[in-house]
Amino acid sequence: MTVSDSGPCRWSATEQLGAMRRGELSSVELLQETRAAFDRINPRINAVVTVDFEAAERAARASDARREQGLAPRPLEGLPVAVKDLEDTAGLRTTYGSLLYADHVPEQDALIVQRMRAAGAVIYGKTNTPEQGTGSHTYNRVFGTTTNPYATDRSAGGSSGGAASALAAGLTSVADGSDMGGSLRNPAAFCNVVGIRPTIGRVPDRPVSDSWDTLATGGPMARTVADTALLLSVLSGEDPRSPLSIPEAVPAEVPQLEGPLRVGWSRTLGGLEIEHGISEVLDGSGLPALRELGHLVTEVEPDLAEADPAFRTLRAFGYARSFGAALRSDRDRLGVELIENTEAGLRLGIDDLQLAMAQRERVLQRMMSLFDDIDVLAAPVTTALPFPAETSWPREINGVSQSDYLEWMRAATRISITGFTALSVPCGFTPEGLPVGLQLIAPPRREGRILALAAQIERLQPHWLRTPAVLVD
Repeated sequence: MTVSDSGPCRWSATEQLGAMRRGELSSVELLQETRAAFDRINPRINAVVTVDFEAAERAARASDARREQGLAPRPLEGLPVAVKDLEDTAGLRTTYGSLLYADHVPEQDALIVQRMRAAGAVIYGKTNTPEQGTGSHTYNRVFGTTTNPYATDRSAGGSSGGAASALAAGLTSVADGSDMGGSLRNPAAFCNVVGIRPTIGRVPDRPVSDSWDTLATGGPMARTVADTALLLSVLSGEDPRSPLSIPEAVPAEVPQLEGPLRVGWSRTLGGLEIEHGISEVLDGSGLPALRELGHLVTEVEPDLAEADPAFRTLRAFGYARSFGAALRSDRDRLGVELIENTEAGLRLGIDDLQLAMAQRERVLQRMMSLFDDIDVLAAPVTTALPFPAETSWPREINGVSQSDYLEWMRAATRISITGFTALSVPCGFTPEGLPVGLQLIAPPRREGRILALAAQIERLQPHWLRTPAVLVD
């Protein structure tokens, strides 16, 4: 395994904070290193799409002044951060990847951004996303395509592809993502970083179009598990304007497991077609790691078939609610995926919604029954490896045709519909050097359990240290 030689930008956020705490590095210096990396690397991967380094330098100087004054450092004190372009940033262009908002500059920060700033993050830019977060490949008509630092001709995943690509390349210390159908886990797996989809309500956000949404959530991404837990501690906690928000914030420290876990090993998440290269890495690296760590591993395949139609229906309903008006007024400025998803929702009737809700409930009960016998379910994060960046989505997997771009995302969407929490942790690489992630799944509010297990795996197999090709080519 090659250890990154790209300097402090590729250190873990925890290491960066330690260096600043010891006086070995200042926030201004780290921001300067990040700017140099941005100038050198970002033109090849297009991960960060809008920047304001002047404002960031003022924030970095203020952070350094706090340290000089002896003030207690905040959790993210002085870390350079780029925010997903779905989150409003006051005074910094926020496009949502949409031509409709190509010149939009918000007046207020989204709640997630407020919490990162309050924790000391130095926000300098925005990470790319597909239009309105639609799809697990990051491209749009405003900024173009984001590519993968480990193979710059391949997809970085999506919709948090800009965040994952920036993390892997050392262009942000930590990153926020969002996840409805894998938009956080998928790019984490593609780009060899960590991403956790928390329990609904764990990371409240404002503004939102639906305060009662139980499919989509924000969440943290980072190069390491400890950094992911740190950012989750910042983003979590109750907000009185969010009726589903969970009062307790998650601790910044990754908990320790009290003993071996009962781990269910699922190769196909209930019969999905999984690309052979993914299965080979998971069976050759992930499964032995779990056993070496002393966990009791049994092979299981959950019954998740009804998750597929339920997810499609509920997701389409959300698109109709959120973008139906835009479809009527500005159809020519909307992308084809956004149009198709919104139209699918507009065709729905009450019977469709009732059926989807019943299907979702049955899927949930089956998962709860499965977890009578296991503590964590381990499975693929994605059904396909990072695919060519000029392709909008993989048309086939192992020779099996994929009907549309939702079809290949089912390793993630099947978990989204359950409400369970899920994490992607780096698990290894194919012979061609493409990253593969392992998905760890636990019941709602059990983020600590999968963070703890992921940390064990990371210590045993620190795949995050492998230098991305974009840094050495």
